[in-house]
Amino acid sequence: MSSIHHKDIGTKQKALAINLNPQIYGSFAEIGAGQDVAANFFKAGASSGTIAKTMSAYDMTFSDAIYGVQTIKRYVSENRLISMLDHEYGLLIERLGVQRGESTTFFAFADTVSALNYHKTNDGHGWMGVRFQLEPNGPFNDVVLHVKLLDYDNNMQQQAVGVLGVNLIYACFYYHHIPPIFLLSLMDDLSSDRIQIDMIRFEGPDFSNVDNRLMSLHLVKYGFSDAAVFGPDGKNQQPSEVLHKKHTVVIRGRFRPLINVHLDMLNNGVKQFMQEPDVDKSNVIVITELTLQALKERDADHTADIDEKDFLERVDILCSHGQTVLISNFHEYYKLVAYLSKITKLKLGVVMGYPNLEYIFSEEHYNDLQGGILESFATLFSRKVKLFIYPTLRDGVILNCLKFNPPAHLMDLYRYLIANNKIEDIRHYNENNLSVQTDKVLQLIKQGAEGWEQYVPAEVATMIKDRCLFGYACDVEPAKESVKAANNGDGIVVGKG
Repeated sequence: MSSIHHKDIGTKQKALAINLNPQIYGSFAEIGAGQDVAANFFKAGASSGTIAKTMSAYDMTFSDAIYGVQTIKRYVSENRLISMLDHEYGLLIERLGVQRGESTTFFAFADTVSALNYHKTNDGHGWMGVRFQLEPNGPFNDVVLHVKLLDYDNNMQQQAVGVLGVNLIYACFYYHHIPPIFLLSLMDDLSSDRIQIDMIRFEGPDFSNVDNRLMSLHLVKYGFSDAAVFGPDGKNQQPSEVLHKKHTVVIRGRFRPLINVHLDMLNNGVKQFMQEPDVDKSNVIVITELTLQALKERDADHTADIDEKDFLERVDILCSHGQTVLISNFHEYYKLVAYLSKITKLKLGVVMGYPNLEYIFSEEHYNDLQGGILESFATLFSRKVKLFIYPTLRDGVILNCLKFNPPAHLMDLYRYLIANNKIEDIRHYNENNLSVQTDKVLQLIKQGAEGWEQYVPAEVATMIKDRCLFGYACDVEPAKESVKAANNGDGIVVGKG
């Protein structure tokens, strides 16, 4: 957990504090999961000081008449939420702007939620957002989030939505200037076994200094979600919306920095994945994954923490290459596959280096599982999953799937996976890459050694130099050191799993 603390204030106190603040005034529009957010403000007392209007357009025809017809008929979606905020905030300004605009900071709260149905056959989730001013007659800001509801009871899910909504509105007005505290306060009177927040986005002039990619990282770091996603444009995205009904290829790495080997692995892995008979080439998304473990650097006293500047340097480069980035808390590959398999039923490709094949066949990593390696493999190789293995050069020998020798008692299991097309070598690789190791390239960059540029894509080298990334000393004369230091014959390790 972060070292940043805030005073945990109860739901009723938060609602009452807002009700008693004469400046804050707005409207509530809630679809689905009861009307629990507005209800909390009514129950706290003095609600006439805050609430201009509450409403719920439950019927789809009514909803379309008020908020417009959507091309995609999904009512629990970000698009629907934004149209609700547009409409409700616009009405507030139109009807009350002249009358009380000089003394009021207006807000519109909206949510569209699908709570657990009567037969308990669905996954509860929803979108929630606030559009609000911090100065009378000032510009507006938006905070939008996606929540997964985990309670196995409809009333409990409704109650959780009510608490989260109050936390969100309170944070907008009282914690907007400290984003980490803003995030932490969203869980007041809640816990991560009741809700998960897997997407949050801050927009508007008062959030111009907030990097939403960092907020994605914080969601995972604080345990609010196991994973968070942002696109090449740096905008946070909701994982299910990005990956739903998509063939997915994922490559895990530290990408510190992105080097030619990573691109060779990825490009060839994706190419082979596209040739699979059950893959629709026009419906593939490629994900680069950073795990929390890969982001943590251990210091002298062996404590590990995440260097946020270093994290942003890595993702700047990935985004500049058009990559969609997944940050996850999945140390083991089978947990990543389990997560992705819940979102999409289509084929998954996992691109990894040969050392990771050795890692996943090491039984000591599964001591916490009752079924050991078999239990993890049941998930890792379930449904439609295939591993694409990039070779490694070790002691002058190129190691690949054909050369892999698992422990004797696992050999039949390995042969089964090969025979059933679950593991495949990446074939058309660049042999020159095999002797390059990421850590050595990073060392050369830090030393300002001559010639490190040949190991990274040209545009990455330019970014590193222009922005002094990864410890590159822009204003120091580069040392004349040999590039041979990058070649150590060990091959590349791009993450464990």
